[in-house]
Amino acid sequence: MANDRTSLILRHPLTLMTALLAVWWLLPLGVKAFMRLTFWEFQAPSYYATSHLHDLQDYWAARVKSKNELIGANIDLARLNAAYSLRNQAAEATEAELQRLEELLDLPPLPEHRYEVARVVRRDMNAWWQRIIIRKGSVHGIREGQAVVFRDGVVGRVSEVYTYTAAVELITSREFRVAAHFAGDPRPVQFQGGLNASFHAPTGEVSTVPADKKASLTEPLELVSSRLGGVFPDGLHIGWVYQLEPGADGLFQSGLAKLDPELQSVQEVAVLIPLKPSEEPDIDALPPAR
Repeated sequence: MANDRTSLILRHPLTLMTALLAVWWLLPLGVKAFMRLTFWEFQAPSYYATSHLHDLQDYWAARVKSKNELIGANIDLARLNAAYSLRNQAAEATEAELQRLEELLDLPPLPEHRYEVARVVRRDMNAWWQRIIIRKGSVHGIREGQAVVFRDGVVGRVSEVYTYTAAVELITSREFRVAAHFAGDPRPVQFQGGLNASFHAPTGEVSTVPADKKASLTEPLELVSSRLGGVFPDGLHIGWVYQLEPGADGLFQSGLAKLDPELQSVQEVAVLIPLKPSEEPDIDALPPAR
């Protein structure tokens, strides 16, 4: 009888799956959390090993390049270093001007961050998940809710943190929401990730846009992050909006935001870790906009 029951389960995988789901459903929440954490930490070494193997592969691929290719790469790097040096000078001048305006208008200072650069070790880009796994975790000062950026703007937000790894929810995720505004216009709007399928250009949705804003293919609007969200610094690039449509109430508009395609292939990101997490600015205490 036992053999007949075992063979019945093996012949019907759906029956076995249903039984496992029922057992999982009946387990206490504490046991589920412990098993999930244990399973994640058990996978972490494999993520680490695979990522380091890819780095080693890239290293030996660079070693076999010819001298002419290396010289050309060094010339390109020198040009990039010169461009970044000019950008650093401009950023320092902008920072000095912001500090002067803060003192003049008696505004609270902007939150300061340090950048924790992390390597991407895995991507979950499908209908269920829009996230990446990075090769740094709680031992590096990373906490849930921290902002994640890259060279072209906003990447997402840290959603789960483990000892040596962390999961980042991308701005393409439907569950991602953040306050934003258009470049040159401080009025806040709302950004939300779109319904993104695999191998498609990433998009998001923007809503609560004032009725006087206009966007077109020839004159798109740049969507940037807002400090009102309490996570991201102000002015980081999110995407471009090429068309706006009036809402049902007639007071606000909504539209589709096209995001950077590099989000699907980014190799390194930076987590913004507050230097003074206990002294975050109180948004309610900010003076009203004039």
